[in-house]
Amino acid sequence: MGEIVFTRFTHDQLVAGVHAIADAVSAWSPSLLVGVGRGGLTPAVYLSHRIGLPLVSVDHSTRIAPFGEELVAVLARRTRDGERLLFVEDINDSGKTIGELRAALAAEGALAAHVRFAVLLDNIRSSQRVDYHAHVIDRAVQKDWFVFPWEAMASPEALNRDAREVPERLD
Repeated sequence: MGEIVFTRFTHDQLVAGVHAIADAVSAWSPSLLVGVGRGGLTPAVYLSHRIGLPLVSVDHSTRIAPFGEELVAVLARRTRDGERLLFVEDINDSGKTIGELRAALAAEGALAAHVRFAVLLDNIRSSQRVDYHAHVIDRAVQKDWFVFPWEAMASPEALNRDAREVPERLD
């Protein structure tokens, strides 16, 4: 892998993206927002304020049961009770996180028709499709590593390490 190009995703882009997602989801009328830790938490909070819905957070990737597996079971039950859950992430890049969440929800008996995903950036090459997005990228063309406003606090070394975590994403 060569030199990584870091591209800032600005606060203005975040706000515009949240407005676009809010407008797009209005016809579906979700009952509950689910911010996906870590990257989806900030856009989910913004969206919660924008559309006036309650928000919970899930971090399935940490493998800490109360924040992942146990909460996924609760969320799956809520879909069976008729609630519509909108999961919010910053980016659908490889699709790994969204795929893992979908599989975990399905394993707990969630109704797929009551689960949707929204992202600020959607990679059309991802293994997963999302229902709502603010911007589309094509990783075959756009190799930049996007730095969201909440990631601006990370050291350059940490950003570089994160970007190189899945090399095929940027090759």
